[in-house]
Amino acid sequence: MRARSASITDLPISPDEDRERRFRMYLYMMLVRVGCLGIFFVVPGWWKLAPALVAVLIPYFAVVVANVSTHAPVEVREAPNALPAGPSGASGYADDERMWRGPAAPDPLAGSAPADRDGPAEGAGR
Repeated sequence: MRARSASITDLPISPDEDRERRFRMYLYMMLVRVGCLGIFFVVPGWWKLAPALVAVLIPYFAVVVANVSTHAPVEVREAPNALPAGPSGASGYADDERMWRGPAAPDPLAGSAPADRDGPAEGAGR
């Protein structure tokens, strides 16, 4: 079965349109704040607390809403008929017993003679 190809309708909103949308949302919320300030001077008594509270709290929510972007992470699509990722190398695996690793290097901290590496000779301590 064939994989679905990309469509122009799958593309996310452009950054310019996203910025304009966020700016408009911020502007509308600030207009509501100005309206609340106007209502504050018209309403008598304890009723002034409601528009005052809204006028004080709405800037926080306006900034939070304006900073939320609609850019979703772009979905990564796998190319059709692509070869699967695999290990590189001649035999395919580094721990393969058949892989040639070259001659073993002598230990630089041990002595140059093979007998020195194994410890003292058998007759040396008697």
